[in-house]
Amino acid sequence: MADRVLISRDGHMLVMRLNRADKRNAADMQMLTELSLAFAQLESDNALRVGVVLAEGDHFTGGLDLADITPRLTANGLDMVPEGGIDPWGVATTPVSKPVVIGVKGTCFTLGIELILAADVAVAADNTSFAQLEVQRGILPFGGATLRFASRCGWGNAMRWMLTGDTFDAPEAHRMGLVQDVVPTEQVEARALEIASRIASAAPLAVAATLRNARLAARASEATAIGALQPELVKLMSSRDAAIAFESYLTKVPPVFEGR
Repeated sequence: MADRVLISRDGHMLVMRLNRADKRNAADMQMLTELSLAFAQLESDNALRVGVVLAEGDHFTGGLDLADITPRLTANGLDMVPEGGIDPWGVATTPVSKPVVIGVKGTCFTLGIELILAADVAVAADNTSFAQLEVQRGILPFGGATLRFASRCGWGNAMRWMLTGDTFDAPEAHRMGLVQDVVPTEQVEARALEIASRIASAAPLAVAATLRNARLAARASEATAIGALQPELVKLMSSRDAAIAFESYLTKVPPVFEGR
């Protein structure tokens, strides 16, 4: 059986491509399992600094393959994270600690939106059609939309799309902050990789601390995050990367950070 997620390395980036184009990349259990293991690889490999999620074919994802998934539901819900895996949606396990950039196109339904909400930066092709359509299927979003859509995009915006299941386009996704860039379809992959490459070239310890503090503010409180700021700064200032950055400032030679 063909891999449902194609994995490749590009410098310090781990590129993950959904690979079920003949089914609009609908997620069956094999895809969910392989993506979870790919996120675990991103987490555990110290040489990797950022993840990128893209898709083969014309569509990012049509959502869950209900024919494959429904029989696997139990009284406790859906167990979609294998042993040693990390939930890409950050619901069943602690989220991956490294930045993730998403590039979407064509159809981006349900879990595709939720993957954006769990990630850090998203690029959309101008032809992308979005829908959080679970209520039209008699279920509720269970991959994080009820947890994050409103905080990311505003209550009214989130409820408008979650409670109707209506489709919306890339300009609307950009207007409400779901995606950060809208580009022609043929440019979406290059743009996502460009952003990820910029993140990967920054000081890894500083990127990790920035992401960690921002998440702390979002998930705990601003006061908690404020309390962690100065200790984070003190640790970073004594790092090798900080010395490299200072030397670069003096010499005007672009820095090559080491992550220590």
